[in-house]
Amino acid sequence: MGRRFNTAGPCLPAYHYMVPALGRLPEAPSLVDQMGYFVVHAPRQTGKTTTLRALAEELTAGGVYAALHFSCEVGEAAGDDYGAAQRGVLHAMRSRAEFALPAELRPPSWPAAPAENMLAEALAAWARVCPRPLVLFFDEIDALRGASLISVLRQLRAGFNERPGGFPASVALCGLRDVRDYKAASGGDPSRLGTASPFNIKLKSLRLGDFTAEDVRELYGQHTAETGQVFTPMAVDRAVELTAGQPWLVNALANEIVEELAVPPTESITVDHVEQAKERLILARATHLDSLASKLVESRVRRVVEPVLAGTLTQLDPYDDDLLYACDLGLVAATRPLRIANPIYHEVIARVLTANVEVNVVADPRSFVLSDGRFDFDMLLREFADFWREHSDVLTAGVVYHEVAPQLVLMGYLQRVVNGGGYVEREYGIGRGRIDLLVRWPYQSSAGTRCWQREAIELKVWRAGEPDPLARGLAQLDGYLDRLGLDRGVLVVFDRRPEVAPIADRTRFEQASSPSGRPVTVLRA
Repeated sequence: MGRRFNTAGPCLPAYHYMVPALGRLPEAPSLVDQMGYFVVHAPRQTGKTTTLRALAEELTAGGVYAALHFSCEVGEAAGDDYGAAQRGVLHAMRSRAEFALPAELRPPSWPAAPAENMLAEALAAWARVCPRPLVLFFDEIDALRGASLISVLRQLRAGFNERPGGFPASVALCGLRDVRDYKAASGGDPSRLGTASPFNIKLKSLRLGDFTAEDVRELYGQHTAETGQVFTPMAVDRAVELTAGQPWLVNALANEIVEELAVPPTESITVDHVEQAKERLILARATHLDSLASKLVESRVRRVVEPVLAGTLTQLDPYDDDLLYACDLGLVAATRPLRIANPIYHEVIARVLTANVEVNVVADPRSFVLSDGRFDFDMLLREFADFWREHSDVLTAGVVYHEVAPQLVLMGYLQRVVNGGGYVEREYGIGRGRIDLLVRWPYQSSAGTRCWQREAIELKVWRAGEPDPLARGLAQLDGYLDRLGLDRGVLVVFDRRPEVAPIADRTRFEQASSPSGRPVTVLRA
């Protein structure tokens, strides 16, 4: 049985294609050598467990340390019962040690100890008899909550000064969040970042990053080397663009192509295959994507994501805790400018937030296809204007992200009528108050070759106290059209001023020109 692309659980080198794990946390061995207590955090399904397990195995194999990776997830069910949580963690530690460590490095029988310091006594006993300095990776540490988490953190802090002979020489706490959020999980105030932490012995926080473009090429190249099936350079580039290197997405796209689309091994994997796989992943809403989407209703996530979607975020506090939380979840990129982490997450977020719109669109997508196979874009604009006049009040009131509600209604309408045969791509103009949409529709030319019809739309909102955004919108659309190489476009201006005429009266079309002279259809709504 050959290796496969992995989308569930840690990678196993004998069974899965994988990026070399140790290169993903290059700073960690040095922190261990410094007897550091540190934090490793990253969004879910980015390869934390794979990387940490490989690091522990490498450290142990080097003959200097006894290193163990284990999960604290079993302690989650204990809640505030810190005695039960510690027993669960110690059991997980011993079970993993029996499998991963040679007999002379395994822990002794745990000593009898009260719940208040059960973990500390056990770790001290192990460190005293272990012939090597002990290095422990507490994975899924943020599965522990409340009193259970604060008890573990305080016991680690209390034993810190006894290392290496009387306590683990180095400890890494590994989870979804950085240490600042451990305060919230243990009942503290996460907004008071400067106050005392139950883990203030931390030497450093490491964030496990996404794959680089070279990592993706290497991963896909392993499949080519073992099967002979080639990913074309354009297919790899498109996968990098769509995923921004998010490890689960990189593997899931390839798995969808190889296993589900079942592209024959003799056939090269192309950009079209990548696009098909992307659509299938989004529509299937796999567990990874669904878990991210479920976070959108949290107020601290909405506070960050909503202005990103609306393009209205103009000032950014890099220490804003809600922003850091959204970044830890993987919803927004860790680098600036602030943006949704990758185009696939863009699409998932948009579709989740527009789901109530799509179910109210009764237009038949087939009615928009012309006899030559092109998409009747003018008809789409007219039909949307009618839809907006009739349903906008009800639909915008039902959108949780109120600041971006009109834009979501239009995106939901496009999603319903375009995505049966074409694609809608989105760009959010952070701090520029706009959303750019590109509709791509495939058709056959008279010569029988495949062509793409492309239509560009810019969305603007006219808010109370602001000037008419028409002039700025035309200039911004001009730049977007120039980048796409298109000679015309559409500007939609949603008027959200409270004193204006009713929607049915103000929704109308106008014709305008961009600063460079491109014809622009303007829909005021």
